[in-house]
Amino acid sequence: MPRLATEPEIEIFLERNGNWSRHESSLTSMFTAPSFLLAIDFVNTVAVIAEGLDHHPDIDIRWNKVIFALSTHSAGGITSLDFELAIAIDAAAGKLLKG
Repeated sequence: MPRLATEPEIEIFLERNGNWSRHESSLTSMFTAPSFLLAIDFVNTVAVIAEGLDHHPDIDIRWNKVIFALSTHSAGGITSLDFELAIAIDAAAGKLLKG
């Protein structure tokens, strides 16, 4: 199990990845797709990435808006796995949500 990230590590991540914020013991971000179907395609892409990492986000879908909350529940908060998944989600968004 990965160790919990330190406060300075979380602050550095948030400074470098402005699309993400901290809510309690999770990293959160909202993405807007051009349509509902593209939002679902985006979620499906992230699901494949998350499955590959064996690290699964909480996902809230509201029409064309997708909100992710990342936390390593087994560690009790934010770890390097959450940073890795957040960066992968941003990369997927860059490819899929250009419209």
